[in-house]
Amino acid sequence: MSNIKLFENKQVRSYWDNDEEQWYFSVIDVVEILTNSPNPRDYWFKMKIRVKSDDGLELSTICRQLKLKATDGKMRETDCTNTQNLLRIIQSIPSPKAEPFKQWLAKVGYERMQEINDPSLSIDRARENWQKLGRSEKWIQQRMTGQETRNKLTDYWQESGVKKGEEFAALTNIIHQEWTGLTVKKHKNLKGLKSQNLRDHMSEAELIFTALAELSTRQIAETEKAKGLQQNAVAGKKGGAVAKNARKELEAQTGKSVVTGENFLPPKKENKKLK
Repeated sequence: MSNIKLFENKQVRSYWDNDEEQWYFSVIDVVEILTNSPNPRDYWFKMKIRVKSDDGLELSTICRQLKLKATDGKMRETDCTNTQNLLRIIQSIPSPKAEPFKQWLAKVGYERMQEINDPSLSIDRARENWQKLGRSEKWIQQRMTGQETRNKLTDYWQESGVKKGEEFAALTNIIHQEWTGLTVKKHKNLKGLKSQNLRDHMSEAELIFTALAELSTRQIAETEKAKGLQQNAVAGKKGGAVAKNARKELEAQTGKSVVTGENFLPPKKENKKLK
């Protein structure tokens, strides 16, 4: 189960291994947070060489390659490691954020154990994260409703033989492009997003139409008893068309575009020149 965790409002891609019952975290994301390096991937590459020569430990041996969503929206393999080994890596990074990050790791692990015993807690924590990011209660409710609709659709895909990862992403892109006229990547570019989750930066209207497209897709797929990637792709295009037609009708009535470049990113600080 892939996920996004927040440390001081910065994203850490993570994966929960149900068999091992432990979190795996993207090392690149952690390195970026602790070092503020403009090129964390290069920093990590050099660090693996340096640490190996210092004490003989090969950091690559305590990592595993997992497919996580990259900045371009595609699932790509990246170095990940569990909490225990991540602590070893953190010790090799001189950073004032090291101790707060260790405390954050402990908190993430504890919360996951709580969520296993009481799944409703994960919903509460998602709401809390969005509140911290300044989202309105109205937006949060729509985001959570849309996520429930999304989960029901992906449950159907999985039951009908669609593979997680690339095939899920392909179907999502078909639906999205049909109703918006843009691929997921182009929509993210329009909003000026990189590694951020597109849905976390959608307007209320964009969330509603996304949910409509995915709800329509699932109901059409269920009616047609769609199986596998190809048949679900056909259902996805039909479901996306339902939302597209509704979008065009609303835009005709309001004169406003539903799909926008607006986002919730913090404003960029302007560099003031000294006079």
